[in-house]
Formats: sequence, C-alpha cells, structure tokens
Amino acid sequence: MSMIRDLRAAVRPRPSLRKDSGSYDTTRDPGTPSAVVDCAVYRDGARVETPAPLTPHEAMRQVRRDGGFVWIGLHEPTEDEFAGIAQEFGLHPLAVEDAVQAHQRPKLERYDDSLFTVFKTIHYVEHDRLTSTSEIVETGEVMCFTGRDFFITVRHGGQGSLRALRHRLQDDPELLSKGPSAVLHAIADHVVDGYIAVADAVQDDIDEVETEVFSPGRKGSPRGTDAGQIYQLKREVLEFKRAVSPLLRPMQLLSERPMRLVDPDIQKYFRDVADHLARVQEQVLGFDELLNSILQANLAQASVAQNEDMRKITSWAAIIAVPTMVCGVYGMNFKHMPELHWRYGYPVVMGVTVGLCLSIHRILKRNGWL
Repeated sequence: MSMIRDLRAAVRPRPSLRKDSGSYDTTRDPGTPSAVVDCAVYRDGARVETPAPLTPHEAMRQVRRDGGFVWIGLHEPTEDEFAGIAQEFGLHPLAVEDAVQAHQRPKLERYDDSLFTVFKTIHYVEHDRLTSTSEIVETGEVMCFTGRDFFITVRHGGQGSLRALRHRLQDDPELLSKGPSAVLHAIADHVVDGYIAVADAVQDDIDEVETEVFSPGRKGSPRGTDAGQIYQLKREVLEFKRAVSPLLRPMQLLSERPMRLVDPDIQKYFRDVADHLARVQEQVLGFDELLNSILQANLAQASVAQNEDMRKITSWAAIIAVPTMVCGVYGMNFKHMPELHWRYGYPVVMGVTVGLCLSIHRILKRNGWL
C-alpha cells in the first residue's frame, strides 16, 4: 500500500496525551488545560509508550539518548508558554514570534537547523440559506517547525485538529520511520485535502446563487437577487484564495528543491500535494471570475427590471393622459363651447375617451410595454 493511500486510510480514535506538569508547565491558570496537546517520541516508526506523559524536555532527552524524533503539538500557546520549548529546540526568534502571534501568510522559511512552515486551514461553515451576512469559510493556522530530530506544531483557531492525523500516522510505521519530514508531508496533504472539500461545498453555494440570479421572477421576467449575497460570497472566496495561493510556492520548493531536512523518499510525495493545490487554486480563481460575472449579470437583471417598470409607468401615464386632456378641455369656464348643451354630448365624449384609452392600451400591450 502506498504512503498516500495509508495517509488517507480511516483510523480508530485513540486517546491523546496531555501534559499537565513538569519543567515545561504551560498551564495558563489552574482552571485552564496545558497548551501542549500531545508530546511523544517516535522511534523506528512507532510511538514510544511511557508510564506517564512526557514533558518536551524529557522527550528530547530520550531522543538524544536513544534516537528517533519527538513530535510536540501545541494549541495557541502564549509567548511565556512557548519560550522554554523554543530555547530547548533552538528555534529562531523570528519564527517563534510568528508562531505565537499567528495571523501569518502561508510560507516556508529555512533556518540553520529547521524549517518553518505556515499553513492556513479552511473549514466550511454549514448554513441553511446564504445571506448577506453568512459566514461560509472559517480559517485557522498550523505552524510547523521541522528539525532533524523534532517536529513541533502550533495550531491557532478552533478548527484543524491534528489528532486524527497523528493516529493515522501512528498506524503507518513505515511512513513514520522516515522522520519529521513525513509528518510535514502528512500535514500538508491533510490541509490541501481540506481545501478540496471546501472548494466543492463553495461550488454548491455559487451554483445556488447563479440559479437564483437567472431564475425568472414575476410573470417570467428575470428579477435578479440580493447583491449582498454575492458580495458576501466574494469576500469568503477571497479569504479562501488568501489561504491557497501563497502556499503554492512553498509546496513547489518542497517538491522540487533538495533539502537537508526532507527525506528524498518523502520529497516526491510533495509533488502530489503541489498538484492538488494547483488544481484548487485554479478552481478558486475560477470562483472569483464566475462571481464577477454573476454580479454583473445580477446588476444587468436589476437594470432590466427597472426599465420594465419605467415602461409600464410610462404606458399607464400615456393612457391616463387622454381623459386628463378631455377633462381639461371641458373644465374650462367658457360660456360658448361646442356640445355643452347637447343632450348626447356627455355619453359621446365618455365613449370616445374610453375608446381611445382602450386603443392605446392594446397598442402598448402588443408592443410589449404592458
């Protein structure tokens, strides 16, 4: 079975380890759990079981003594919580600052003894109906420090948990034996797979808006839709694009340029990730162009609807002008006017007025103005 197929295989949930004490006590306060979600040593592709949860210091000491690598997962650590780990593993201060502050652009940075990679995770927010205030995508961040014998993930946001991914990798010793770069590839593949799923869901929303824009409204006339919905969808697609587009270059570098910290056997699998990412990018760029076209079409529909309304108003004004003119003529206070004292004058004038109005109405209706 290939590594890619193994990465995507279904796995059974397994309990995760959390650190609650030790030399790296990252407790924010007595009622808040540790920022370290899991800390484990992996040797020969298998997790080294320990009687008690390891601290990062203890895990790194085991690795230096017996080999393997340590994988530490953190969730939204503060600067003080991350300072001890950064010192233990010799992480670059600039990368540490980015990891703690978050809100970073997807990127790949190389330092002397480590790689620093930033991924933006995307989660699709389910909704019954798209509105001008609907939140469609929710973003998070995963920062990865890849070293010769360590791998550290710093996650921000409520989405993008890596627990299931860790379990999948633990079920594939052959892949984990490749070291930290195998974990980096697995996370990249996991993030990009999330992009693909979100892109399919966003496509459904765009199809729904497109159908609504071109659906016939009253009496078969296109009436358009709320432009706020389209603008909101464009904003969400823009957020999606900010996560996808900047990541393409880092994935190309990981797949094409030899790197000391990336196993050659793993590097070829980054090409698959880069290919999937390129397809998602094309899809997202297509979304943006399609929404521009839908927005223009919606504005044109609204303009057509306004023109139709103005034509109808003008037509009725033309019809009403006939009795207005007749009433205006016979409302003048002249003593000598034709037909004023004729017995049949009133019914004749009314009949002529009604006949003219009906004739104008028929002509306008035949020409499509009514």
